Amino acid sequence: MRWLHLAGRLLCLALSTSGVARAQQAVEPPVRDTPALDASGSDEPLLVPPVEVQEVPVTPEPPDSATVRDPSGALTVIRVDEFGGAARDTAAMLSTAPGVTLQDLGGYGQSKSLVVRGASANGTLVLLDGIPLNGAGGIADLSRVPVALAERFEVLRGGAGARYGSGGLGGAINIITRRPGASARVAGELSYGSWDTALGWLSASGPLAGGEALLLVHGGTSSGRFPYFFDPSPTLPGDALLERQRTNNDARGAGGLLRLRRDLGGGFSADLLGELSFDDRGLAGTAQNPSEDARQSGGRGSASLRVSGTLPGGVRTSARAYYRRDRVALSGGPWGQSSPQVQQLGGVELEGQVLLGGWHSVSALVGVGGESVSAAETTEASGGEPAWLRASVMAMDEVLLWDGRLTVAPSLRVERAGPYTLLSPKVGATVLLPWGFELRANAGRSHRAPSFLELYVRQGTLLPNPDLRPESALYADAAVVHRTSVSVASVGGFASLYEDLISYEAYPPGAARPYNFANARVMGLEAEGEWRPHPLISGVFSYTLTLSNDLQRDGRFYLRELPYRPRHKLAARVMGGPRWLTGRVEVAAQSAHFLTRDGAMSLPGRAFVHAGVSSTFGSRTELTVSCEVKNLFDARAEDFVGYPLPGRSVYLSVAGAFGPGASSSASSASRTDAP
Repeated sequence: MRWLHLAGRLLCLALSTSGVARAQQAVEPPVRDTPALDASGSDEPLLVPPVEVQEVPVTPEPPDSATVRDPSGALTVIRVDEFGGAARDTAAMLSTAPGVTLQDLGGYGQSKSLVVRGASANGTLVLLDGIPLNGAGGIADLSRVPVALAERFEVLRGGAGARYGSGGLGGAINIITRRPGASARVAGELSYGSWDTALGWLSASGPLAGGEALLLVHGGTSSGRFPYFFDPSPTLPGDALLERQRTNNDARGAGGLLRLRRDLGGGFSADLLGELSFDDRGLAGTAQNPSEDARQSGGRGSASLRVSGTLPGGVRTSARAYYRRDRVALSGGPWGQSSPQVQQLGGVELEGQVLLGGWHSVSALVGVGGESVSAAETTEASGGEPAWLRASVMAMDEVLLWDGRLTVAPSLRVERAGPYTLLSPKVGATVLLPWGFELRANAGRSHRAPSFLELYVRQGTLLPNPDLRPESALYADAAVVHRTSVSVASVGGFASLYEDLISYEAYPPGAARPYNFANARVMGLEAEGEWRPHPLISGVFSYTLTLSNDLQRDGRFYLRELPYRPRHKLAARVMGGPRWLTGRVEVAAQSAHFLTRDGAMSLPGRAFVHAGVSSTFGSRTELTVSCEVKNLFDARAEDFVGYPLPGRSVYLSVAGAFGPGASSSASSASRTDAP
């Protein structure tokens, strides 16, 4: 914990100087009238017909919001209140964005991670209001982030190194938590359904001590004992399948969120976030290799403080300090009774933006922090307890030309992550065209430093390698967008070259060890859109074509498709009806894909259909009753390396809200534009 002493001093320094280096929530780029982003899964704003909602004061986005940090990026914003229904899942919502593929170990509370634009799951940064959630192995488990915490998700596709730092090979996901309100309001939701799955949350917000406060508590549990088909002899095609019941697949979790906001006078404000969660689950294993007693338990605590405002001379700045502690313990199965693994990270950041000459906006960021992990078995190269300092400097110039019709945004980040120095440049451009068309393009380079587990920590038969080099990605994308008063659509292409990829290879006699083994090429097409011809009808869709090639100079693998990257993925949703009776149908489909690099094993394609209906009554006191059927046609499928997915399931939920302009998150009529 050597770095914690330094981090503590930096935190104190940030708090003591916040009155001078006061930062403010960064604004949209100057001159250009940036429309609000929609919540459908589209990366473009949509002018929707008026709906019956009360006007809410607009709060500027913080600088780490993707809408501000990368104004030309391929961005999809997903609002939680657009989905409605019961048993909603963070990872499933995020997978509706183009370019995003879900890796699901099956059922409520089981591990879920995302692959963005062909990068591995540890090549996607996940942040909670800017706090990094990626674990000691580099992967963020989204099953540990309940939907109840979120107001919306920002999915930035493409390399995010210049804007967010190490780890953003394929993209970055920022989870924006619920905001406190100036008026007293109580809201909550309770769901129950198949396999004794129960979910619930309760929140209270309103004025407190001259500011605004939000307190939210949440919890959930499930037995996970769903039926699935088992193939007793997978090498013999056409043999009869057996129906079995998933065991040791139970999960439970609980937690809370506290958020305080207060105006400090003179246009300055402070925002405090605290989050705490606990979880426990069985690790059922694959269908062919089930585990009867392996379990995982964990807990997470995180906090951040942001002070924002405008300094003399019009410099808009934001000062932020954050900290996270994550504990994971494994027992049973191949781990026996091992010691818990504890990851800690924290840091301080100062970011500013100033308008110069009325035609370009300069942004800069300076950040310093640290990270450590405690584990049972580490190598001598770790020095006992792996820990390192992180420091970064970033600058961006957003230049507006031709009366704002052309925006060019070059940026550069220099970062030190432990022993690695990373240089991540990027340039983006946006061109506004007649008749509602727009062009966007980006190109740059990103990196991912090896994780602590890959470098220093031994887990079972997985051995570390302290000689690893950082992975890197060269990327480019371009898209054309068209919008009208009732629709928005975009289509574009992307290409990425991943270099020095890290993969575990056999290490005799019976272990595996990571190596920088190869390069890979991924390219494809992304399309998405939304259509709202009437206030009571809406439809959204996204489609991704992914073409990947392994560039390792080995005849067994060269030019073969990468495993776990389906070539086709489609997500679509249609909603319609008045508040008192709203129906919805969703489709999530993907094609077959390989499970091994030599193409010897593959996973069949699948298509899931979900349907639901909800009724909402009241205004000041609002009540919503919903019924949701997941996997309507009971399609039996597996994911990742052979984890069965649940079949048909039914959930009932009741959501309510009380307060001025109350609106439960399950109400489809509560949609408003993002600021």
